[in-house]
Parts: sequence; C-alpha cells; structure tokens
Amino acid sequence: MKIRLGTRGSTLATTQSGLVADALVAAGQSRRREVEVELVTITTHGDTSRASLVGLSEVGVFVTALRNALLEGSCDVIVHSLKDMPTAPFPGLELAAIPPREDVRDALCSGGIALSDLPAGARVGTGSPRRAAQLLTLRPDLEAVAIRGNVDTRLAMVGADLDAVVLAAAGLNRLGRGDEASQLLSPDDMLPSPGQGALAVEIADDAPAELAELVRSLDDADTRAAVTAERAALAVLDAGCSAPVGALATVVGGALTLAVRVINADGTLALNERVTGRAQDAPALGRASAHALLGRGASSLMGKR
Repeated sequence: MKIRLGTRGSTLATTQSGLVADALVAAGQSRRREVEVELVTITTHGDTSRASLVGLSEVGVFVTALRNALLEGSCDVIVHSLKDMPTAPFPGLELAAIPPREDVRDALCSGGIALSDLPAGARVGTGSPRRAAQLLTLRPDLEAVAIRGNVDTRLAMVGADLDAVVLAAAGLNRLGRGDEASQLLSPDDMLPSPGQGALAVEIADDAPAELAELVRSLDDADTRAAVTAERAALAVLDAGCSAPVGALATVVGGALTLAVRVINADGTLALNERVTGRAQDAPALGRASAHALLGRGASSLMGKR
C-alpha cells in the first residue's frame, strides 16, 4: 500500500510527519502488509506570512492548506500539531488518530539559567500570549517579547536579542534537541496549551477502508480522552491559540482529571478550574469546566465583554 502523507515543510513538521509515517509502516508490518509512505510538502499561509499570528486568526492558519490538499486528493493522510487545530469538526474529514502524547510541558531555553535566576528585566521571547501571561505571573519583572520563527531561529535569539525563549518540550524532544531546555516548567506554574504535545492524523471521510483501519490503529485512547476534554473547554471558552488559556487533562485507570486556567494578558489575574470524572465523559467534563470559568468572569480576562 502506498500512502501520500501531507505535511508542512518545516523541520519540526516533517519530523513529526516522519514519526507518523514510521508508525504506519510498523502497523502495516504487524498486519503483514507492505506499506510505503511518501511525504508530500504543503505550503501554508502560516509558513509564508511574516506577520504576527496573534490576532490573525491564528487557529487554523497552519491547518487549512493541508486540509484542502487532502480534500482535493493531493494526499491521503495529513498530520497536524493538535494544538494548532480549530476545535470544530471539519466537513469531509475524520480525525482518525491521536497517537500517544509527548511531553506536555513548556521549556525555558536560557543557556542553562533557571527562570528564578534570570536577571531582573530579562527579555524572554515567546509567540504565545498564554506563555507570556504565565511568565509574568511568575516573574512580573520580566519583559515578554513576541517572536516568530522555527525552533532554530528562536533558539538563536538566546544570548543575542533575548535572555531566554520558551518553547514546547515536545517539539525539542522530537527534534532530538531536548538538551536545549534549561528548565522544564511545571504545569502547576505554566499550564500548557490545550492539545500540546499531541499529534492529529486526519483522513477523508470516504478514505478506503484498509487505509482508514491502518490509520485508526495509531490512536491512543487515553491521549484522545485527555485532549478531547481540553479542546471541549477551549471550544466553550471560544478561545483560540491567541487567547491566554491553558488546559491539561490526565487519565489514570479510566479516571480523567482536567485543569483549566484563564489568565489576563499581563498575568495579574487568573481563574483556575479543576474537574474529575470518567474518561468516557471527557467532552462533558471539558464543557463543564469552561462554563464554570465563564460564570466566574473568564470572558473579561480574555478581553471579551
């Protein structure tokens, strides 16, 4: 079986897609089927635009071109970083697999200096308002600097224009650069983005049965339940990647615990909600946590009325 796997062209995206490709080949071998996967590079608006993505409909900016390519038949499977995906289902496509999740934490890259030891007024780069707000909660004296670029570009800023940058540990690990992290930030201090560390594999609704079954075999039930709860909360809050919202669910023995946090932009106010229930009730748990936060005034923290 030959599979065309659509991917963004960045090093991180092709690396992540390569991991999925390897998993598909292994799944084929376990079924005594020879599987050959070809990576098909798709250019997205998020890759070509140099403008800040914040306020530019960031949610979906890396996703739409891949989805269009799949629907048009240019590829058979596409891979996304789950945190980049809009929460609403996309007509004609199936989220067929969410493989086991990588490290969910954010990583401070500062040349070996811990967050608490950064000098007063240190400049810390991030492209995420969520990270910026939580950094300021932890260290109000810091200057959070908005940045863009791939992992190499951002890491190169440390010691030049910036004292540190904050990146996802998952991306560093997948690139084999986990040792670049000076400190892995505890989710208690820096709650990750909903879906952070997870990949999403989509196929067309009418994909051949053999392909669909192969892709679905990559799905991890606990990871799917966790990110489903996180994204259900995000959907109710009506907040995208540009909003200062963190969420993290864990599943142990069929029980799911979800923490959700909404922070204002300067990190001076935060609302936290924590719920526990059955993993099979993940969507309801996510919605309930978000409604509780909205009832406590979360909209004003997100800059809404």
